Amino acid sequence: MFLVGLTGGIGSGKSTVADLFAARGVPVVDTDVIAHQITAPEGVAMPQIRQKFGPEFVAPDGSMDRARMRALVFSDESARKRLEAITHPLIRSETERASRAARGPYVIVVVPLLVESSTWKTRVDRVLAVDCSVETQIARVMRRNGFTREQVLAIIARQAAREARLAAADDVVVNDGASLESLASDVDTLHTQYVALAKAQETNPPG
Repeated sequence: MFLVGLTGGIGSGKSTVADLFAARGVPVVDTDVIAHQITAPEGVAMPQIRQKFGPEFVAPDGSMDRARMRALVFSDESARKRLEAITHPLIRSETERASRAARGPYVIVVVPLLVESSTWKTRVDRVLAVDCSVETQIARVMRRNGFTREQVLAIIARQAAREARLAAADDVVVNDGASLESLASDVDTLHTQYVALAKAQETNPPG
C-alpha cells in the first residue's frame, strides 16, 4: 500500500487537510487518535504507564491524566523519553496494522512529529507538509485550546522548525488563511498525483 505521511506543526490545519482526503475516499490513519486510544481507559499503554509513572498519572476513569503528564514531560526530558518508550512502539504497530487493513487507492498517515522522528520518514512513500506562519499557529491554538501565547510557543519550540519540515517534504499545502475551497483544490491536485503514484508502485513494486 502506498503511504503518504501528512505532517505539520501544531495549529497548521493537518486535521482539515486529512478530512479533505477522507472525503475523497482515502483511508486516514491518525497517530494522534491512536495515541489517545492506547492511553484511554483500558488502553494497551495504561498498565505500563501506571507501573512506570505511578497511579497519580492515571485519571479516575482509568485513562492517562493528560494534564499531569503534559506538565511532567514538558519539565523533565527523561520523563518524556520514558513515556515515548512506552507509547511510540505501540503507536507504530497499530499504525502499521491499520494501514494494512485499509482499503483505498492509498493511505494518508497523519504523523505530527514525522520530521522529528528518526524512523517515520522511511516508513512512508511520500511526505506532505501542511504549512503556515508561526503567528497563524499561535493564533489558532490559543483560540482552539485556550492556551497562552507562551504555552503555544513552548510547544512550537519542541517541534521541528518550519524550515526543517519544508525541507523534508515532497509536497506542501499552504494553509495560512486559505479558504476551504482553495485547500480542496490543492487536495484534488495531490489526490490525482497520489493515485497515479500508487498505481505505478503497484505495477512496479520496489525491490
